[in-house]
Amino acid sequence: MIEIGEELKKLIEENALAFATVDENGNPHCIAVGFVKVISKNQILVTDNYMVGTIKNIQQNPNVALSVWNKEWKEKCVGYELRGTAEYFTSGKWYEMIKQIPENKEEPCKGAILITINKIKKLA
Repeated sequence: MIEIGEELKKLIEENALAFATVDENGNPHCIAVGFVKVISKNQILVTDNYMVGTIKNIQQNPNVALSVWNKEWKEKCVGYELRGTAEYFTSGKWYEMIKQIPENKEEPCKGAILITINKIKKLA
């Protein structure tokens, strides 16, 4: 089983991530996301506050990729690519959880994206 270790968890929760999906024509779509929470050894939760294309893409193709790297990359570059499958929720447990994230207090919290990671690749 794939496991998100403590070093990677810290990177995910303390930095912005590149979040990539694919549209119906196979074209990549990549956005930056923050306030991502690791909720288990192989799952992360992302808040949908303003997403449109990303959500449409997930509904058509749940395969996603994320990349994260440390802020001090010039001194000591550490980065990871995570691949997995995404599910989108507008109610229930995961939706309620994202509404409790302090950084989302003033945000619309339209939905929650639960990503189950099936591959982790160290980039640097």
